[in-house]
Amino acid sequence: MELLKKNNMAFRLPNQKITSSSRSRFNKDKSSVPGTPVLRKSLGENILGEANMDGSIYISDTIKPGSALEKKVLKHEMKHIKDIKLGKLAYDDNSVTHNGKKYERKNGQIKYNGKWMHEGSKGFPWEKH
Repeated sequence: MELLKKNNMAFRLPNQKITSSSRSRFNKDKSSVPGTPVLRKSLGENILGEANMDGSIYISDTIKPGSALEKKVLKHEMKHIKDIKLGKLAYDDNSVTHNGKKYERKNGQIKYNGKWMHEGSKGFPWEKH
């Protein structure tokens, strides 16, 4: 069936031109991430962002919208969201599971390699990105 073969992967309406503004239409609000709700709220001390199991991201209301710091935090949290969606990372109140291995979690700390470390520590493999 020759009609089922497609040579391109993009879908366009007839006579539709792609312009730089149509390519970047999601960049109008610098804190928006397509398909991922980003909510500003007061987070704990020294916490700039959180990736949530429901696919949303919390970003500290102390971060200036559109700033370089905001972009850095969103990029970091989006990597967590990607890992959550791929099944590589999950968490609940009592544990964090990374690549199938479960780590105990309580009082803002996670037990990793027999040692309790603060959540968000760069010593965790899921934080190294």
